[in-house]
Amino acid sequence: MDESRAHDLPSVNVASFDQHDLAFIADPYPAFAAMRAQGEVHWHERMRVPMAVSHAAASAVLRHRSLGRIWNDAKPVEQFTAFNLLHRNSLLENEPPTHGRLRRLVAAAFGRGHVERLRPWIADLADRLVDGLVAEIRSEGRADLLTHVASPLPVEVIAELLGVPTPDRPLLQPWSNAIVKMYEYGLPEDKRAAAEKASTEFVAYLRELVALRRRSPGDDMVSDLVAVTDTDGAKLTEDELVATAVLLLMAGHEATVNVIGNGVRALMKHPSEWRRLVDDHSLLPTAVEELIRYDSPLQLFERTATEPVTIAGYELVPGQKIAALLGSAARDPLVFASPDTFDVSRKTNPHLGFGMGIHYCLGAPLARIEVQAALASLTRKLPGAELAAEPRRKAEFVIRGLHDLPLTSSDQP
Repeated sequence: MDESRAHDLPSVNVASFDQHDLAFIADPYPAFAAMRAQGEVHWHERMRVPMAVSHAAASAVLRHRSLGRIWNDAKPVEQFTAFNLLHRNSLLENEPPTHGRLRRLVAAAFGRGHVERLRPWIADLADRLVDGLVAEIRSEGRADLLTHVASPLPVEVIAELLGVPTPDRPLLQPWSNAIVKMYEYGLPEDKRAAAEKASTEFVAYLRELVALRRRSPGDDMVSDLVAVTDTDGAKLTEDELVATAVLLLMAGHEATVNVIGNGVRALMKHPSEWRRLVDDHSLLPTAVEELIRYDSPLQLFERTATEPVTIAGYELVPGQKIAALLGSAARDPLVFASPDTFDVSRKTNPHLGFGMGIHYCLGAPLARIEVQAALASLTRKLPGAELAAEPRRKAEFVIRGLHDLPLTSSDQP
């Protein structure tokens, strides 16, 4: 499509935000509110993509069957062999019929009781990690929540789920961190090269793990992914199996660490809500959903038109991308009462944090268990938690997170 034509399509063109502006990244929500007030879909000149900013329009982008995840290889192709392999074969980047086959096989492996099997293990892990946080606060006066809890918890859970041997687990987080940088707009060449290097190393490692599980199956997700067959006898190819394992790590780790980090920051900024959670653990389930809504770890998600489609009056032609601005949808006053209010007891909370439609996150139940376990342990073991310093926010826009979250406690000796 001739991108200049986008300006002729029915949309209100407002002054687009600068996704690299640190002041915007610190608090993007006023800019989102201004965009929603002027229309549901806007052409973003800097990022060269239309954006659905209302809850209704973003939901339509995620659900519409004429909008799909159509993978386009990173260029130049010869420099991104491993990165492109992971995405060409990913459940997230494919549409029916390939998507249906992959989802049935992965869901069948998930359905073998892994999530419930891990529930008590996750609770125990969260307690052990929070104990380490509390010990450092007692000895040093402060400690970083991300270092002690938010980062290690999800990576340990995914590693346990996949059956990654304990000595190899420190490899996973750096690989994931490097790869997901590729989802940002305007990434510099050194970080693009780092993403391919991490992809290459991750693919090689997982091929070895798959070969091991073929020889010696265990009670883990990789063993089940190796064994699972569809009703017609179809199995995952090795490339699909490797891509699925990487997707589970990247989606499971990156989202969960940022839900915990962004969410606990919100709780520290709203001490009355933190106190409610400390005093009443029955609020934990609704609190988890509010953490996901209030400061979304994934701000934007793209779809591509497979045939002509209109979203909130904005016409798309085949091959054109459109982005659902999830962070804006989560603050839509037409859907959420007092959307800028942080409320751990919020009952009506149809956030889009796990997606919608055929790409709805398979790992959502596991993510909810992890975040709830972290909150339960923190409120029990560190009820007097408060910020020791202002957290440093990462400079990336699409994947929203923190560099650190230094905590102290008012009730530590």
